[in-house]
Amino acid sequence: MGVSGSGKSTVAEGISTAMGLPFAEADRFHPEANIAKMSAGIPLTDADRWPWLSDLAAWMATQAREGQSTVMACSALRRAYRDVLRSGPPEVQFVHLDGPVELIAARMSARPDHFMPASLLASQVRTLEPLGADEDGVVLDLRHDPQTLVEQAVEWLAHR
Repeated sequence: MGVSGSGKSTVAEGISTAMGLPFAEADRFHPEANIAKMSAGIPLTDADRWPWLSDLAAWMATQAREGQSTVMACSALRRAYRDVLRSGPPEVQFVHLDGPVELIAARMSARPDHFMPASLLASQVRTLEPLGADEDGVVLDLRHDPQTLVEQAVEWLAHR
């Protein structure tokens, strides 16, 4: 979890490979209307997000019913969003990639092919609610290189 540009997809794919688990990019579950809004620099509303989050939870629940754990790259910025994700499978752990906004903004500026413009970063930072003490998760410093972050996440997940 984390704001756009924090490295969620790269780290989640690394975790998926290291642990041999199916990977899903939450952005691919967005309906075209959501993509169009974000591409135009318009932040999503909760009304835009609820069906998307429900679809993510349903995908994880389906995999869990088949005995399969999963890895997903998803912003999961607010606790209420994470609550929806937790409503699907029996367990959900969160790896929050966190770090300096300036570094994230620089990363976003360097990826011109992504639909999420850097102009929405401030909105995401304002929306972000850190993991609560009662939420199963870990916060990792995104200033580390991706391989180190993958290793830290895999080690933490292995002890769950």
